Amino acid sequence: MSQTKIESILNENRLFQPSNEFITHSRIKSLAEYERLYETAKSNPEDFWATLAQQELHWFAPWDRVLDWQPPMAKWFVNGKINISYNCLDRHLTTGRRNKAALIWEGEPGDTRTFTYAQLHREVCQFANVLKQLGIQKGDRVGIYMPMIPESVIAMLACARIGAPHSVIFGGFSADALRDRLNDAQAKLVITADGGWRKDAIVPLKEQVDRALADGAVPTVTTTLVVQRTKQEIKMQPQRDHWWHHLQPTVSAQCPAEPMDSEDMLFILYTSGSTGKPKGVVHTTAGYNLYTHITTQWIFDLQDRDVYWCTADVGWITGHSYIVYGPLSNGATTLLYEGAPRASNPGCFWDVIEKHGVNIFYTAPTAIRAFIKMGDHLPKSRDLSSLRLLGSVGEPINPEAWMWYHQVIGGGRCPIVDTWWQTETGGIMVTPLPGAIPTKPGSATRPFPGIIADVVDLEGNSVPDNEGGFLAIQYPWPGMMRTVYGDPDRFRRTYWEYIPPKDGHYYYFAGDGARRDEDGYFWVMGRVDDVINVAGHRLGTMEVESALVSHPAVAEAAVVGKPDEVKGEEIVAFVTLESTHSPTEELKKILKNHVTQEIGAIARPGEIRFSEALPKTRSGKIMRRLLRSLAAGQEVSGDTSTLEDRSVLDHLRQGS
Repeated sequence: MSQTKIESILNENRLFQPSNEFITHSRIKSLAEYERLYETAKSNPEDFWATLAQQELHWFAPWDRVLDWQPPMAKWFVNGKINISYNCLDRHLTTGRRNKAALIWEGEPGDTRTFTYAQLHREVCQFANVLKQLGIQKGDRVGIYMPMIPESVIAMLACARIGAPHSVIFGGFSADALRDRLNDAQAKLVITADGGWRKDAIVPLKEQVDRALADGAVPTVTTTLVVQRTKQEIKMQPQRDHWWHHLQPTVSAQCPAEPMDSEDMLFILYTSGSTGKPKGVVHTTAGYNLYTHITTQWIFDLQDRDVYWCTADVGWITGHSYIVYGPLSNGATTLLYEGAPRASNPGCFWDVIEKHGVNIFYTAPTAIRAFIKMGDHLPKSRDLSSLRLLGSVGEPINPEAWMWYHQVIGGGRCPIVDTWWQTETGGIMVTPLPGAIPTKPGSATRPFPGIIADVVDLEGNSVPDNEGGFLAIQYPWPGMMRTVYGDPDRFRRTYWEYIPPKDGHYYYFAGDGARRDEDGYFWVMGRVDDVINVAGHRLGTMEVESALVSHPAVAEAAVVGKPDEVKGEEIVAFVTLESTHSPTEELKKILKNHVTQEIGAIARPGEIRFSEALPKTRSGKIMRRLLRSLAAGQEVSGDTSTLEDRSVLDHLRQGS
């Protein structure tokens, strides 16, 4: 992040109080109430979480122990028996929510479906029985590679119902990326669709699955289930491939939820790391259920009458926690939208809000910046008066985008919950509670009760107010990841040893830099590692570099992020070519398309710069810090004494 941008955030002093009208009906009504909750949780965290677990969730059998903490390994609600699908569905059927809308779906072409809690329960039970019929048992991993359609939610809940951990893989990933994730998870079955709609085009999902599974490349997968969505012609392989709509009606709608141990695996979700292959983040059942449930309830001030819309894809953790599990566990009405703003309908988000009377809207800064570029006339021509709360997720939001969101979308009346969290944390960690905490544009404000957050140096010492440091968490919380699938050493090394343990205390390091101001508000300054955040999607530089080097023309590649007004960061690739190839504009296009083929469209470099060599230390490490400055058009500064060949830097400055 540039010094100019840091200074603009440091100087931000506007303060927005929740309105008296909002406070009157909110769950947590004052800063004093928040501070009491926070101190209660800090002084006795086990009692705090145990009380909430008893009050908020259904249990088949109680736990023996609230927390077993063997740093950095945690077990919550030890030996308790629970099922998250039951908590999301069955327990609402005996209340007034039985015939309440659980899921409203809006398709990109305009088709709509609504499922009540009773109807969604029936669909989930049936599909759980389909999975059983196809040989899926408790503990088997199931890959889900789907568009944003109701069947994606049904599939997740059905897997959870029978104890088969799911691994949802974003539908924008390529066949190669899909194959790698299925192999790592050792998936037995893949659920997909013929295609999905995305910006007026069909995304050929089944075709990508066929490529991923070709020639036995994923030997553990024996079965695929296919939803008919776009109805284009696809190939169905006999014995392996089955149509969802053929099997679903043939099974019973009765499927009791499997009592799961609190620490049974719920899902694996892959997230990019700064080096090596993507990490399979493992979340387990009870702690994740509780944490997503209570964060959804308190942070979004969820009321029974609300229509709640999180615009994320279910292929990311935001979709898991705040489209599916958190809202449904609370008995909310959650909205799922297949489409995205596009040339044929740039105002589609505002159409959805107007059509369905959305009350809570949770989206990403990259989307907000895109909305600003499209013009105020689009939201102002729709009736957005149903909105009462706005949220931001995925990356820090710059203050002026926050102000636009507040004024143009929220009409100046809606509190904004600017949330900081990660795939690894399971749920939101730093956030305003909207009826209690005054907000500052650009700040995620205060930690959620039960989260002991700090800004520290590399020795684990708290840094003074308004000085930059590392955002770290000092105590376990129920929603935390349990391990990296198949690689516990990587889990320990990546998250718990970056800041060395001090006096027996371990620090979870999130990978983000931050500062804390004199009011205790946290300001997240962005990644400190080599992960690029493109439109809220974290991509490891190593993944993109590996994709480039796999092309025969490329000898070496280094990838960095460049600040981008809309996407947050844009990928810039510095590439050296094999001697038999020459740098051309055509080759740049070929390499961009190659990365798209290898990883997916989200990883496509915005810019490729050819170079005779890359700046390296004497030990051979590429100095990405220098490349980031060059990509951003900034003067290279700081220590360059370890640079092996200074002429490389001069050539790069000259663009040669």
